[in-house]
Amino acid sequence: MITIVLNGNSKQIDSNSSITQLLETLDLSDKRLAVEINQQIVPRSEFDNFSLNEQDNVEIVQAIGGGSL
Repeated sequence: MITIVLNGNSKQIDSNSSITQLLETLDLSDKRLAVEINQQIVPRSEFDNFSLNEQDNVEIVQAIGGGSL
């Protein structure tokens, strides 16, 4: 197990977890969102291959539609 900082809170996850695995654990895999690791946006195409490390600072922001025309 490793500990990451997820949206400002400590969270333990399995070692060698990818962003995809983290999103599946959080039930967010089918959502439109952006992921930032240590202040760098990670493209969705890299989610499967990006391994999270001890004390990574992870920010997940979900896109929300709305407004009027």
